Parts: sequence; C-alpha cells; structure tokens
Amino acid sequence: MNRSLVGALSALLLGGATLVGAGAAPAAAASPAKAPNAVTFAGTVALSNCSGSVVRTPGSADTDPALVLSNGHCLESGFPGAGEVIVDQPSSRSFTLLTASGGSAGTVRASKVAYATMTDTDISLYQLTSTYAQIQSAYGIKALQLSDSHPTQGSAINVVSGYWKKIYSCNIDGFAYRLKEGDWTWKDSVRYTSACNTIGGTSGSPVVDPASGKVVAVNNTGNEDGGRCTLNNPCEVDENGTVTVRQGINYAQETYGITKCVTTGNKIDLNLAGCALPKP
Repeated sequence: MNRSLVGALSALLLGGATLVGAGAAPAAAASPAKAPNAVTFAGTVALSNCSGSVVRTPGSADTDPALVLSNGHCLESGFPGAGEVIVDQPSSRSFTLLTASGGSAGTVRASKVAYATMTDTDISLYQLTSTYAQIQSAYGIKALQLSDSHPTQGSAINVVSGYWKKIYSCNIDGFAYRLKEGDWTWKDSVRYTSACNTIGGTSGSPVVDPASGKVVAVNNTGNEDGGRCTLNNPCEVDENGTVTVRQGINYAQETYGITKCVTTGNKIDLNLAGCALPKP
C-alpha cells in the first residue's frame, strides 16, 4: 500500500523502503504545489495518517450528511481482512478540511464509517456530522464530485494529497485486471504512468480528472521494491493468470462504482440495481 505514514516511518526505521520526506512534517501550506487546470486542495482532507476528500455523488443533495472518501487500509481500526466488509460502524474521527491553497479551513468530524473494505477495492466512506450545505456555509468549501463513468486510458490525472499538501500529475497508463498485494486482491485497478510517484501518507488521495474536475479513483498502493504480490509490492494478474511486476509504479482504485450504491439521503444501499460493491 501507499501506506499510512506511521507504517511507512516504521518501515524506514527498520531498514525498509526509503520514504522521501518521511522525517519531515507535511509541507507548509504557505507554499503549496501548483496544479494544472485549476485542480486545487479545496475539498481534500488530511487524516492523522492518510489523505482523503469530501465527496458527493451526482444524486447527493446539499442537505445530505457529507461523505469523506479514503482507503479501507486507512481506517483507525486497522486493515480490514480479506473478505471483510464494514458498514455503519460508529466513528468520531476528525479530518482537517483544506482550502484551495492547502491551508486549514477547519475540522469536520465523522459520525460513522458508512462503508469500508479492502476486498475487490480499497475504500472507506465516512459519514460526517455536517451536511454539504453546512460545510460550504461555514468554510466556503464545496465537495468534490464522484464521476459516474469508468476512467479512460491515457487521460491526464492529478493525485491530490491532503496529508502532504502535494499534487502529483501524470496519466492513466492502463488498468490491471487484478491487483494482488498480500492477502488482498483488487479488481480493475488504475495504473499510473511513472510521474505519479506517490509515497506513504498519500493513501486515500482523490484522483481527479482535470478536464472534468471529478474524482475518478482513490490512490492506494505501489510496488516499492520489485517484490511479487507481497505487502507494499503489488503485482498485476491478467485474465490468464500471468503475473507482472512493475517496480516503482503506483495504482488507484476506481470510484465510479460507488455512485451506483448510494441512495436518497446519501445512504449506502448495497442492494441497489447495478451496485457491485462487496457485501458483508
């Protein structure tokens, strides 16, 4: 995984993979990275150990409780096991909401983990105590919208890390039929071109299509050492079972499927027609 900062620091101290900037605090908000095509930090959040974003679906209402998207492996309770699905788990986790320039707009808080898993995908969705309208009124920040369509190979993307206040720019190189890392397997993962050299702490970052401004994926892992299908060294497995290892290449999980599982009031309904997210 582009694992949480705590895990990355531990690995570094134990002689594991080198983490650029691991010994330093997150970059100062006074001089944030600049993104092309007006992609900014507005709507992203910093967790205690990962990144994330306040998101809405095309059908979300301003009066709905807002959702924060991150990775399943960024949960405060630890990594979900293979096959495990978490729904409606109480949580009071707090998130630092960022302005366009990467400064702190304020703090938003969860009421529960609405959905989380590391099976087929690697996502967590926190429901907040605030609505979209309340967040915009209090902080002047709008949520990022989830795209409801499959991302496109070759398209430009920005990986926006709220933790590091850094924006990575590259393209979608292609898609991995299956991406296997340790006990976990993910379906139809986004593979970046090499320019998006994401690191620990970028887990959960929204992957934004600058042409539309919409979130098309969530950053989650990369092959650090050239290992084969091991922790922090995912491998690609094609339809025929052929394994490919791409050292230094990073990946994300598509998010368009989330939009097919959210109903009125921003409630997660895994029984909706077209919803393919794993069930408990």
